[in-house]
Amino acid sequence: MRKLASIQKIRSLEPIEGADAIEKAQVLGWQLVVKKGEFKVGDLCVYCEIDCIMPDKSEFAFLKPRKMRIRTVKLRGQVSQGICFQLSVLPKGVEISENLDVTDILGVEKFEPPIPASLEGKMKGRFPSFIPKTDEPRIQVMQDFLDQYQGEKCYITEKIDGSSVTYYINNDEFGVCSRNLELLEDDTNTLWKLAHELDIENKLRSLNKNFAIQGEIVGENIQKNTLKLRGQIVFFFNAFDIDAYKYIDFKEFVSLMKSLELKPVPIIEEEYILENDINKLVEMSIGKSLINPNGWREGIVIRSQKEQFINGERFSFKVVNPKFLLKYDG
Repeated sequence: MRKLASIQKIRSLEPIEGADAIEKAQVLGWQLVVKKGEFKVGDLCVYCEIDCIMPDKSEFAFLKPRKMRIRTVKLRGQVSQGICFQLSVLPKGVEISENLDVTDILGVEKFEPPIPASLEGKMKGRFPSFIPKTDEPRIQVMQDFLDQYQGEKCYITEKIDGSSVTYYINNDEFGVCSRNLELLEDDTNTLWKLAHELDIENKLRSLNKNFAIQGEIVGENIQKNTLKLRGQIVFFFNAFDIDAYKYIDFKEFVSLMKSLELKPVPIIEEEYILENDINKLVEMSIGKSLINPNGWREGIVIRSQKEQFINGERFSFKVVNPKFLLKYDG
């Protein structure tokens, strides 16, 4: 689970050219701006990630003009992602330790963009337990992982700013799911309309197994339609064998998409050797979309070519393009 707010160490401090009152700090793999002299290298702080909605309390009152939300900002030319607070913002009695998750202790919530009615649908039930939800961790919290798995053969795909969809066949039942719910069939719902247009049910039945595919719907009336697309399109990025409870490997996934005549997410690099450098990976995320080169891509997703789980977590992570956040996340 993502730690929105946690106790972390100030790993480094650097001056910002032309700035007398602020400096650049590193926390985990994040870079952010702090007041000069407020922290020393090695100090513990309460670090709150972007997309935190802070409680309406006096110590966070400066965020009221931003509706209490922490966003990616740029100060004196320095991209800043997250905010460091002194430990004094914590209630008395909290036992201080590095990496402690204090999200609930502080009452921090995660920002979720509003869902248009055409995507929301009518609830049939909770998201099925026999399929993993789509949610990759951000590279900035994965330094230990990079230390251990640098050199792994991976592939890179474009991360797309849209709405998650899962289609499945399980025990002869066809299902359509949003990020968190299974939806009743509804001709006014975009997820179901695309299922019918693309003949998803029959395509999945042709596999003769219990199977799920997961993708991102983009286009008109979805998020901010940053790629300026007409209509709605779904780009698929996962294929999951339900009975084996495993994702299929990269080459098998590409072959499957071709045989089912479905669009995979754009593939940026098929043969990538994982590097142990968070800043370099963030730089790699910066670029224009392969779907519409006039717009920034949201970022990249990096996965092992051979699917694997490590300590219960899939070998998969995202690197969000800071230029995308600065332009579209305001």
